[in-house]
Amino acid sequence: MDTRIGSVDGPSPAAVNGAVGCPASAPGCPIMSSHPAPLAAGEASLGRHLARRLVQVGVSDVFAVPGDFNLTLLDHLVAEPGLRLVGCCNELNAGYAADGYARARGVGACAVTFTVGGLSVLNAIAGAYSENLPVICIAGGPNSNDYGTNRILHHTIGVPDFSQELRCFQTVTCHQAVVTNLDDAHEQIDTAISTALRESKPVYLSISCNLPGIPHPTFSRDPVPFFLAPRMSNKMGLEAAVEATVQFLNKAVKPVLVGGPKLRVAKAQKAFVDLVDGSGYAYAIMPSAKGLVPETHPHFLGTYWGAVSTAFCAEIVESADAYLFAGPIFNDYSSVGYSFLLKKDKAIIVQPDRVIVGNGPAFGCVMMKEYLSELAKRVKKNTTAYENYKRIFVPDGQVLQCEPNEPLRVNVLFKHVQKMLTGDSAVIAETGDSWFNCQKLKLPEGCGYEFQMQYGSIGWSVGALLGYAQGANDKRVIACIGDGSFQVTAQDVSTMLRCGQNSIIFLINNGGYTIEVEIHDGPYNVIKNWNYTGLVDAIHNGEGKCWTAKVKCEEELTAAIETALGEKDSLCFIEVIAHKDDTSKELLEWGSRVSAANSRPPNPQ
Repeated sequence: MDTRIGSVDGPSPAAVNGAVGCPASAPGCPIMSSHPAPLAAGEASLGRHLARRLVQVGVSDVFAVPGDFNLTLLDHLVAEPGLRLVGCCNELNAGYAADGYARARGVGACAVTFTVGGLSVLNAIAGAYSENLPVICIAGGPNSNDYGTNRILHHTIGVPDFSQELRCFQTVTCHQAVVTNLDDAHEQIDTAISTALRESKPVYLSISCNLPGIPHPTFSRDPVPFFLAPRMSNKMGLEAAVEATVQFLNKAVKPVLVGGPKLRVAKAQKAFVDLVDGSGYAYAIMPSAKGLVPETHPHFLGTYWGAVSTAFCAEIVESADAYLFAGPIFNDYSSVGYSFLLKKDKAIIVQPDRVIVGNGPAFGCVMMKEYLSELAKRVKKNTTAYENYKRIFVPDGQVLQCEPNEPLRVNVLFKHVQKMLTGDSAVIAETGDSWFNCQKLKLPEGCGYEFQMQYGSIGWSVGALLGYAQGANDKRVIACIGDGSFQVTAQDVSTMLRCGQNSIIFLINNGGYTIEVEIHDGPYNVIKNWNYTGLVDAIHNGEGKCWTAKVKCEEELTAAIETALGEKDSLCFIEVIAHKDDTSKELLEWGSRVSAANSRPPNPQ
């Protein structure tokens, strides 16, 4: 069982004996094969230990905003070879960047100051929690001598209780540690980081500002790399779950498979594809699982998203007499206002450590990766659903040709984005109509894809783009961002320039919060128009490599894309002027159904 930390189900560092948390550059990292050399007394500090741990688990970049409570700690992060401190414009974007980095590398980290920084980054950490991303949120805390006194400190709400930040993080992290004493600091740091990796959730780590540089005997040697014991299935439970599933599926006439977003946290993408190959079933993905499994497989149906699914996909899934959902999240957005036409007695629900077959039985302590792999070997091949799909399938219609200098339509924009994609690309889709337009893109083998569906925080994509591009520097990232979302987090385009990133940003300027217009319109959905290319030019200010363009018709768009693809070392920003009512048909349908779900009257009391 693979227990290494790195890109999720992607290339990971070679390791032996199940080694976990080795640097990405290491050819191998035995757990106990050597004894770390003693450190000089001045180097045996908390700050150095934390920095070394971050490098060991695969973090090469920490996204930070300095504040007086974390400055000494930042000195140690800066001094660590192999670790780069990326200064962000605000804490929210630093958190979003750590989220994006964790998607690319398997783990991310951010560093902020006490309370004013911690409460600012909180929203981003909540989003990472919802997406099952291991993000290590490090906060510089008050001097250890101030705890337990009656002193009132700055950066607080004016009371001597310093626990407000901790209490806020308790509901959006899987582990919290407040380090105020060097005697147990080693244990607290290691427990926090290893818990983030094991649970694939964010953790909160507060470190008193006077501790990072003080030598202590517990830090006298380089940290031994983690060994995280893999979670194994209960063998009897696994056998029972597989046997019950085989009986359930083998008696079905036209079973199908649907991949969900928790394939990532279960590291079960390959096992899912093995099941597709072994069973011959047609398969689809839920929208938030896009990019986790290949879309080039001949049995791929598209996105199953209820009424706004890929053409002919929902018909095949919902007419099946058995459907296996691997790692699903069923919420009001993914179910299009709870309008799925699915029946519980036909469904097998596979979560990372649990399987439910129809209305029962249920099996606990069954790991998804092992379960899918075993199922692939034993299920009977059945291609009926795929053959039915081929019978009814009609190829996509063609986007209408534009007249010369006709105002640019959004569907024309995405026709050209599709042509840009290769295995060396990745797509970041912002919350909004880009969800629906990007969902229709056909991803080539190896093309990355990320968006934040469960939490849906507008503005997420700017920081996430910064972090993802920093972590996946072998890909050129294409981001599709609406103007309303961009206004929330635009500042960190400057950090992209400082880092020398070469992403291509399509800013869709249609004058407002289009997704919210389709749920419930009002004057609050109209925003002040900006000169977006002018803003990015001002941020550029002659430092770094940046190219911008504003396009209003297809001719200008094709010319801009050609230039952007040629500017391989530059950040490219293309502002696309679109009509305020130019939306995808999927958003129109989805918005009306979500609106209906939101406006249900109270149940009788």
